[in-house]
Amino acid sequence: MATQKSNSHFENYVTTNRFYIEIGKNIVASFSECSGISIEVDKEVYHEGGVNEQQRISLGQTRFSDITLKRGMTNDHTFSQWLGELFEQKVQRRNVNIVTYNQAGKIMKNWCLIGAIPVGLKLPSLEADGNMVAVEELTLAFEGLKIGKESAGGDRVSRDAKGYFAESSWK
Repeated sequence: MATQKSNSHFENYVTTNRFYIEIGKNIVASFSECSGISIEVDKEVYHEGGVNEQQRISLGQTRFSDITLKRGMTNDHTFSQWLGELFEQKVQRRNVNIVTYNQAGKIMKNWCLIGAIPVGLKLPSLEADGNMVAVEELTLAFEGLKIGKESAGGDRVSRDAKGYFAESSWK
């Protein structure tokens, strides 16, 4: 008698490679490619005298590379307005979630960019048909990163008295 395999593990496969951009509680755009998520931590290596088979490592500052999103679509006026502020150099920092979903509509992975700011924008050739705005390439710089399986960060960027992210920025 043949045994029947469970299909429950298929629920975690993403059907299309779409990266959804969420600001606040709203999905404002989607992109087909996301590159540049890179984290680097400075380190110092210490060697103790007489201990030749090991070393001590002290971690320092964390550096994040810019993230580039490619081939996107949006019809969200607030998102387009935020990108437009780049030209005026009055752009506000926002917490931006980059979210992927599975077939069941559950979040597979969420990258919350804390204090994100657009630093590059490339638009494709403009065409008159359709009501969606295409974005060929969007580059975001950011000040902090939280990775998880839940939407995080919201929209508000708040800082404590010393200028560090307030606890509310992470929730």
